[in-house]
Amino acid sequence: MDDVGYDFFQRAVETPSPSGYEQRLQALVAEYLDGHVKESRVDVHGNLISSAGDQLGPRLMFAGHCDQIGMLVSHIDEEGFVYAQTIGGWDPQQLIGQSMTIWTQNGPIAAAISRKPIHLLTTEERTRVVRLEELWLDVGARDGEAARECIRIGDPITLDLRLRRLMGNLVCGPGMDNKSGMWTVIEALKRAVTAPLQCHLHSVSTVQEEIGLRGAKTAAGSIDPQVAIAVDVTHASDCPTISKQMQGDLAVGRGPVIFRGPNINPEVADRLIQLAEENQLPYQLAAIGRATPNDANVMQIHGGGVATGLVAIPNRYMHSAVEVISTDDLDAAAELLAKFAQALSPADDFTPRC
Repeated sequence: MDDVGYDFFQRAVETPSPSGYEQRLQALVAEYLDGHVKESRVDVHGNLISSAGDQLGPRLMFAGHCDQIGMLVSHIDEEGFVYAQTIGGWDPQQLIGQSMTIWTQNGPIAAAISRKPIHLLTTEERTRVVRLEELWLDVGARDGEAARECIRIGDPITLDLRLRRLMGNLVCGPGMDNKSGMWTVIEALKRAVTAPLQCHLHSVSTVQEEIGLRGAKTAAGSIDPQVAIAVDVTHASDCPTISKQMQGDLAVGRGPVIFRGPNINPEVADRLIQLAEENQLPYQLAAIGRATPNDANVMQIHGGGVATGLVAIPNRYMHSAVEVISTDDLDAAAELLAKFAQALSPADDFTPRC
């Protein structure tokens, strides 16, 4: 990954985008693509759709959701403490002792989320999992009136958004799910347009995946693709406690993952594998025997059906403050998708064959 691409990725990770509140990040994506594509729009749902290529060619959709899990202010008590509900799937244990940010209309407000100290926990409290309703955010307000002067019900909340470099080309931070996929499809578009395209490519920074794959569904409705590839993260199994027998042997830094299974068009998967090998791009294979829990799910069954593939970035510690991915995997995934777009032509037929 070059310096320009890394800077964009870092800025994306450090920009808030809880489901339903993706506008700040979509503005950053549009800025990054400025000058690279002539056709870009935000639909009424909030998806950013950027297009290029031959408008008479087969319609190809790349989807990487830009939303992340977060929280939502639901109550401010008279002492000024803030209570919140979750956006997306949280393990409440991941929240204890975290630095948080409340994103208000007038700017970010720092907050801490915790529970009462271990010294004050009863024996029973020490032995059970903490419940979400036992956690609160402390913004330092003197009372409820002071808190309500700057915070409104419905304001989104994120973890402290910070990208950190680890050893090698690994990076760590919140929101790798799925700033990784968003970065990949946007970077793939930039690379694909460096050669003439015989397809009409639509790279979409989709919204609201974490609460029901909603953005990909509406974006597919307006694009009506014939071929589609979703890019998301998947669970890496190269760390303690993760079963390779269940998840597959998937390692961070060993290349993007190409999925096979009933939610995946076999011809699309085979084309991705072929292109990876022809271009000496590293890749890993994984299987999933059900409808995928990501944008590939709804794209495959749009309209009369879409030839759909799924490429994923291996990710350790998903839905936490310390998700770990490799920038090498991102770079290889973007290159693979760019090659797919450049190779797609009207002569291609993705009808499954014996």
